[in-house]
This record gives sequence, C-alpha cells and structure tokens, in this order.
Amino acid sequence: MQKRRILIIVLAVGILILYRQLNPVETQVLQHVTGTTMGTIPYSIKYLATEENFFKTEVDSILVAFNQSLSTYIPDSEISRFNRYDTISYESTFLYPVLKISQEMFIKSKGAYDPTIGPLVNAWGFGPKKKTILDSATVDSLLQIVGFDQVIFDEKRAQKPTNTYLDFSASAKGYALDVIAHYLNEKGVDNYMIEIGGEVRCQGQNQNQTIWRIGIEKPEMNQSVGNVFATVFVNNRSLATSGNYRNYYEENGRIISHTISPFTGYNVSHHLLSASIFAPNCTLADGYATACMVMGLEESIEMIKKLNGVDAFFIYSDENGELQSYATSGIESQIEVL
Repeated sequence: MQKRRILIIVLAVGILILYRQLNPVETQVLQHVTGTTMGTIPYSIKYLATEENFFKTEVDSILVAFNQSLSTYIPDSEISRFNRYDTISYESTFLYPVLKISQEMFIKSKGAYDPTIGPLVNAWGFGPKKKTILDSATVDSLLQIVGFDQVIFDEKRAQKPTNTYLDFSASAKGYALDVIAHYLNEKGVDNYMIEIGGEVRCQGQNQNQTIWRIGIEKPEMNQSVGNVFATVFVNNRSLATSGNYRNYYEENGRIISHTISPFTGYNVSHHLLSASIFAPNCTLADGYATACMVMGLEESIEMIKKLNGVDAFFIYSDENGELQSYATSGIESQIEVL
C-alpha cells in the first residue's frame, strides 16, 4: 500500500512537471503607462501583466475619444455641440451614462453636485471661457440658468433649455478613469492602480503582492504637489479628493477658489478643506467629493451616511485653525494619519 501511494505521488508530480513544460506560465511584470489627457492632466497606470501587454496606444486612443465627447474645451466635441444646439442624439457611448449618474448624484446631494454650474464656473475664470467682471446682478442672472433638473434625457437623446450649459468637469477625471478600468478588466488585468489627475482606482495587489497604498495630501494653499497628511489602503475601490487648496487665484486680497456653489453663485468658504470619497466607481467618488466641498462638513457627513458603499475622509480646520480629520466607519481602520 505504501509503495502504491509513493508511485501515485511520483506520477502526479511527473504529470504536473510535464504540464508546466507544455504550458509554461507567463511571468507577469509591472507595467507602467503614463501620459496626459484633458489638455495637461497627467495620468499614470500601473498593472501586472505579461510583457507584451503594454496598452499605451489603446489607452491614449480611448482618452482621445472620451475628450472628443465630453470636453468643453473642444469646440466640436459632443458636449460642446449639445451646449450650442440644446438637443442631441448621442454619438458616443459616453454622454448618456454620465447624464444618468449625474442625475443620481444631483438628487442625492440635493443639488450640491450640478453639472449646469458651468456658466458660473466660466464667469469666475475656472472654465474654458474668459473671466467676466462680476457683480451681484450678473451672478443672480447666471443662477437662473443653473439646475440639472431642467435637463431631459433618455437612452437615445437629450435636450435642455436654451442658455443652460453642461460641464462635467467635476466628475470627468473619475469617469475617464472608470472607462480605462473597464478596458483593463476586459483585457483580463486583475491587478492595477489607475491615477488621473489625483483620482485613483485600485484593484487587486501591487508587484509586492500587497494591497495598494495611496497618500492623501495635506490641504496647504499652494499650486504644486504638497505633503502627505495620511495614507490609506485602497482595495477594489475608487478614491477621489476635492479641495480648495490647489485651484484658486487671489483678487483684491481675497482667495477665489474653484468650488462655486450652485445655490449662491459664489465660491464657497467654510471649515472643510479636503474631501476624500471612497466609492465603487470613480465617477461617484469624484462627483460626491465636489458636492461635499459645496456642502461643508456637517451636511457632507449626513449625506455620506445615506449612501450605500460610499465612505469619506474629511480634513477640516477647527475653531483654533488647527487641522482635524474625520473618517466614516467603513474606511477608518484603513487610514493612517501621519
């Protein structure tokens, strides 16, 4: 009986060795694809794959098509033509999904996320058009054409009121990232980290066979990469951070931030300095991060509690001007404040 058992083991090992010789396992290596999109926004994609699976050309092609659909900086893009003519039958696979998910975020944020904020964003100098001279009457008139609930759409076409201007820049980086993630999933890539302009999607493990670890910046008023405030493990989730410490300008001694309230028409000013949102996809993470910066700390906490599968890490200043942080229970154990 003992000899028979040894013989079976030897045969099994022999068959395994023969199988591996006939079907060699292709070694996966860390691939790193980099480039720019949406004008000058950098992207970085790290993934484990065989050496011949280098998807730089394919990724760039996808991002060009994405921009041709949704970039307000391209005069003949799909969204630019929709803004001019007020009605459109979809020409790409990008416009309808972003309208649908934007409607969800608009409703759940009670209007804090609103893609029709574009005229005010432009007027304040943060869009593709030249900054205008603003007074309260101009702001009030622009507020009259803000309201995503005025946009009507179905699976085939969309229409909007004249002068309503759509701009998905508050969620475009996250949406582009989701499109690339979908492509990698279709190609059988199981382990990757995608970053576009600071927004991130992580799946599986890195080259060290550990979960991807991402840094969250300290909200300091400068226009370059800052110090790391905290690190977080991101596992099969997306992460987007919004804040008023990077995209701003100074005017008459005031700091004008890029976050414009769709309720007041003016840039926001409150104690919430940075909102990092964790969600099943990066479009949601990106959009809700923007909504939180409009809403402020207390309202944002209440909103996040009602969203399934969404967590948040907020950095804010207390009454003494000191930095404090708040993490929802679903992400608290994975964050380390430095």
